[in-house]
Amino acid sequence: MVPLDKLNEITQRFEYIEARMAEGGGDIARLGREYAELRPVVEEIRDYRQALDDAEAARAMLDDPEMRGLAQEELAELETRLPELEASLQLALLPRDEADSRPAILEIRPGTGGEEAALFAGDLMRMYQRYAEAKGWSFDVIEENQTELGGIKELVAHVKGEGVFARLKFESGVHRVQRVPETESGGRIHTSAATVAVLPEAEDVDIQIDPNDLRIDTMRASGAGGQHVNTTDSAVRITHLPTGIVVTSSEKSQHRNREIALQVLKSRLFDMERQRAHDERSSARAAMVGSGDRSERIRTYNFPQGRMTDHRIGLTLYKLDQIMAGDLDEVIDALTADAQASLLAEMEG
Repeated sequence: MVPLDKLNEITQRFEYIEARMAEGGGDIARLGREYAELRPVVEEIRDYRQALDDAEAARAMLDDPEMRGLAQEELAELETRLPELEASLQLALLPRDEADSRPAILEIRPGTGGEEAALFAGDLMRMYQRYAEAKGWSFDVIEENQTELGGIKELVAHVKGEGVFARLKFESGVHRVQRVPETESGGRIHTSAATVAVLPEAEDVDIQIDPNDLRIDTMRASGAGGQHVNTTDSAVRITHLPTGIVVTSSEKSQHRNREIALQVLKSRLFDMERQRAHDERSSARAAMVGSGDRSERIRTYNFPQGRMTDHRIGLTLYKLDQIMAGDLDEVIDALTADAQASLLAEMEG
């Protein structure tokens, strides 16, 4: 049973925000975000409370001989609906990751497997690009270093749109591929890997960087195979001295490069903070799906069998072509449901 005083508290907060926004008072952007987060929860609360009230009214009618048949019918229907409404409300009340609604920085790097790993990293990039396209998100490449054969040595992209981090956060980890490489004439199946990291975009309030902690170098941008793309382009490389994190950006404008590189650096530092806080909280429950351990092997893409297996939840789908074409919703929905089930179990425990 969901505690009614907690529901009253949430509804009152929502009504207060609604009134403040109508007056035009306070930080409208912050209030707007909280309003958007609370509205679906309050709708669930109202549906649940309405059903409770209706059930009470139907019970009161049971004593009336003329109304008893109708009341019994209505009560039977409500008693079926109430557990569903309560389950739905409990999901809506789960603690929110406040980063869920943010844009994300997506990073892909080849792991073991040489050129084949770099080609697979390129395939993953295109998979996420197509997924972003299907969702109506923007996918801006910040940094892309290619190999001679068109594989990827490193990819950093900025993904913007509604609920980006919530949908992509479970993609962090090691992705393994099993297939016959195009570069292999003998036709043997090789196993190689690529690492994906998804970081929520940091906001200015999250991370303050001391300018004295930065070393900023300007270099000439280079393209595939190391050749210079355009001698007028300047890439910016920023080194964060306390952590040793290095970020580069190779846009056309040097000023814009510095801005983008700083944004990626802030997001990496913010992610480190989140990881540290998460590790402190979850030392007792380290096995949770969204642990975000970058070294964890999370998924295998087996091309000869046309299957994808997500090892965290034991999900196997025989639709590899569609998945590589950006059809990721089924696996992301399953991972989200698993994470919600873990949170529910934790709250009840």
